[in-house]
Amino acid sequence: MAKRYELSDEAWDVVSDLFIETDGRGRPRLSDRLMLDGVLWVLCSGAAWRDMPDRFGPWSTVYQRFRGWRNQGTFDQMLKRLQLRLNDKDLIDLQTWMIDSTAVRATRASSGARKKGA
Repeated sequence: MAKRYELSDEAWDVVSDLFIETDGRGRPRLSDRLMLDGVLWVLCSGAAWRDMPDRFGPWSTVYQRFRGWRNQGTFDQMLKRLQLRLNDKDLIDLQTWMIDSTAVRATRASSGARKKGA
C-alpha cells in the first residue's frame, strides 16, 4: 500500500513510460518512482525541499529531477494522460469550471476601498 502522497502501483503503471531509462554508465541513478514520490510529497505537503524526508534520497537530487521533468514537459504529459483517462470513464464534468482566487489579481478598489486622495 502506498504511503501518503506516494503513487500506488496502478498509478505508477500509468505514467512509468514517461520517464527515460539511462544507459547505466557512471553512478547508479536513483529510481524515478522514488524521485517522483519525493516531488509529490513536497508539492502536496507544502514543505520546503530541504525538509523532505530522507527516505526519498537527497533533496537536491529530487529537486534537480523535478526541474528536469518540468522543463521537458513530463508533468504536462502526465496531466494530459490523466485527463484522457478520466474523460474516457466520464469522470470529468465539462460543464463545471473553476477559477482559483489566487490566480486573479484584484485592486483595493474592488473590495470597496476608496482611491487615495479621493
